[in-house]
Amino acid sequence: MTSQFRRCVLRSAFGVAFAATAGAPPAWAQAFDHTHGPWTALLRKHVRLLRGGQATQVDYAGFAADRTALRAYLDGVSAIPSATFARWSRAERQAFLINAYNAFTVELILTRYPDLKSIKDLGSLISNPWKPKWIPLLGTKVSLDDIEHAMLRKRGDYDDPRVHFAVNCASIGCPALREEAFVAARLDAQMDEQTLRFVSDRSRNRFNAQRGRLELSKIFDWYGEDFRLGHRGIASLQAFAARYADQLADAPADRERIRSGTLDIAYTDYDWALNDAR
Repeated sequence: MTSQFRRCVLRSAFGVAFAATAGAPPAWAQAFDHTHGPWTALLRKHVRLLRGGQATQVDYAGFAADRTALRAYLDGVSAIPSATFARWSRAERQAFLINAYNAFTVELILTRYPDLKSIKDLGSLISNPWKPKWIPLLGTKVSLDDIEHAMLRKRGDYDDPRVHFAVNCASIGCPALREEAFVAARLDAQMDEQTLRFVSDRSRNRFNAQRGRLELSKIFDWYGEDFRLGHRGIASLQAFAARYADQLADAPADRERIRSGTLDIAYTDYDWALNDAR
């Protein structure tokens, strides 16, 4: 354990212990550390980059060994009152929610790890793992779906389709779990890089010259509406793909076809297997 990691853990653990002795979130919780240092320390230790960051593997066994540190960070996240959250900047709120989603997803995996092959193993015949309201956040109990859809995707709040490349569902088919926390000061750059990394992955996004069509991740099918509402200047999925023509194809003529915005789109299979490093 590095000295930096120890400091992050001790600082977070002290905050959790202090909060446990008080009836309401104390003043320190309202001065939240927006660098998310403890979460970054865990990610740098337990996330492995593949193909230059196009994908990642997660060392869940390592996270399990550091579960006390993970829970300390999550307890600090859960201690933030909704009134404090509302006073933060837009970027601070967005980064906080993305980090919360990703960190609580890791915690969810650890509830049954290593006895699962997919996050879907945590569901049932009548529910899926994103529906239960087990997460203490902003003074209430929420689900992972609540964080993603009711908060991050709520119309008029963030309106940022790049969120789909920032949140991680613990699956191989999902965009990479970033190897550092999202932070307000660099949020735009981080989100842009996450998008570029994912779109550059030809195993999931590509131009099929033989069939003359784009083949994109199923994510673009499930959440296509987010790429058709004009947010961040994106008026259609074809217009979004046009921005990344150089990543989706090699031949100049094929790139020009993508930029024309007239190509048909098909969707690649989604791999729900756990993104485990073991």
